Amino acid sequence: MVCELTRRGAVAAGLGMAAMAWSARAAPAVASPVARTRHGPIRGYVDDGILAFRGVRYGADTGPRRFQPPAPPAPWTEVADARQYGAASPQRDRNAGPTGEDCLFLNVWTPALDAGRRPVMVYIHGGAYSNGSGSSPLYDGVRLCQRGDVVVVTLNHRLNAFGYAYLARLVPELADSGNAGQLDLILALQWVRDNIARFGGDPGKVMVFGQSGGGAKIATMMATPAAAGLFHRAATMSGQQVTASGPGNATRRALAWLDALKLKPEQAADLRTLPAERLVDALGAEDPVLGFGGLYFGPVLDERSLKRHPFYPDAPAQSAHIPMIVGNTHDETRAFMGGDPRNFSLTWDELPARLSQEVMRVDILPEPVIAEYRRLYPRYSPSDVLFAATTAARSWRGAIIEVEERAKAGHPTWAYQLDWATPKDGGRFGAPHASDIQLVFDNLAKPGATAIGPTAQPMADQMSEAFLAFARTGDPNCKAIPTWAPYDLRRRRTMVFNVPSRLVDDPRGAERRLFAKVPFVQAGT
Repeated sequence: MVCELTRRGAVAAGLGMAAMAWSARAAPAVASPVARTRHGPIRGYVDDGILAFRGVRYGADTGPRRFQPPAPPAPWTEVADARQYGAASPQRDRNAGPTGEDCLFLNVWTPALDAGRRPVMVYIHGGAYSNGSGSSPLYDGVRLCQRGDVVVVTLNHRLNAFGYAYLARLVPELADSGNAGQLDLILALQWVRDNIARFGGDPGKVMVFGQSGGGAKIATMMATPAAAGLFHRAATMSGQQVTASGPGNATRRALAWLDALKLKPEQAADLRTLPAERLVDALGAEDPVLGFGGLYFGPVLDERSLKRHPFYPDAPAQSAHIPMIVGNTHDETRAFMGGDPRNFSLTWDELPARLSQEVMRVDILPEPVIAEYRRLYPRYSPSDVLFAATTAARSWRGAIIEVEERAKAGHPTWAYQLDWATPKDGGRFGAPHASDIQLVFDNLAKPGATAIGPTAQPMADQMSEAFLAFARTGDPNCKAIPTWAPYDLRRRRTMVFNVPSRLVDDPRGAERRLFAKVPFVQAGT
């Protein structure tokens, strides 16, 4: 299931909208390094000793090619300025900064423009395929470059209907529309393959990592033939994609979008020329599959780019050799549901109605779920049970399926659970969704960071060093953490990140078994 911070949830979790927003901070002018890409030269700047290049074009303007596969940019000869972030995809999040259909830009941080063969860490942002950008202050790559001698890349790509509206059955010439956003990611990784050596990176040692929707995009790429060979390690943080949208449900969503735009199905071709703002406004229509919320647009089983589900019925053989980290946080849903103060003061009588099928995203009676949680955790309050049960049922169920399918097939996989709780707001949010981003990037001083207190930096040291080790070797073991054994079905060993961290056999195994008896349905598919 792809779960993302809503604006209210982000603020309530203390994550802050600045963490999700585009950074307009002026670039330092102490130096102006010039790098030469295959398409043309670019001028960056120096940030605390690290060379930074923002807003590097990797694809042509998608406006003239709306709903079609991306195209490489036209070459240029004059030095292009790469000191400001590029636009993000059009979206409903008004905090994303500048947006537009000309959004195929990436950002590069590197210790030096030399012939080094540094590991490359490509971060893919979250936002449930709908919102976000690669320009958040929390994704700044300076700290990782400094402590790990790596090259860091973040990027923007088409989102929501611009990247995932499936129009193939309505406008046959738009056969690839349902996965255009994924094809953007593949074009960006091709750019990395072809250019990163000029930034001191090793094109044969590329790690993709992403949180929430970013992790789901990575899981989808692991089953996408066109992505084969473009990355060599993968790490997903609270983001999984077991199944993609079927073409039938994807078409139902396209029809609902048309209806919100007051267009008939036979007018679907008009979508190519309507103002982008009008298309964005219609995204808030009720989803005809989920029956609530705005329209969900995500990867589609279109038998073109995507010919199988990402992790159903098994782990994709295409990526069997790629080492993978699959992780989640202990209190995922406190980020989404913590914005409603009533959720912190529930009574036992109120809890069953609150644990509805819509909230848990599984069809199971709430009463036996509550009874089992009260047996397992006698000290839990009704609110504690709400957050724990929704986290187990909807936020890390897909991750368990992915890690178990890979373990079943013998694919190299490491699992983690972040237990370290931010002390912000009295610790009431625990370890919520998105709290691992700042720790992995070691960006505790950036706007929006919530990792505070005396154990915050030791926690960041552990997670960032483990991810750096994984980028270098394909194995996360390092001196900063206890020995981290791969996940297997006999012991289900999982690194529980905390201060101190520890390797635990099947943490929360009783919760895993409780929901394993219920058929899993990927939200939005």
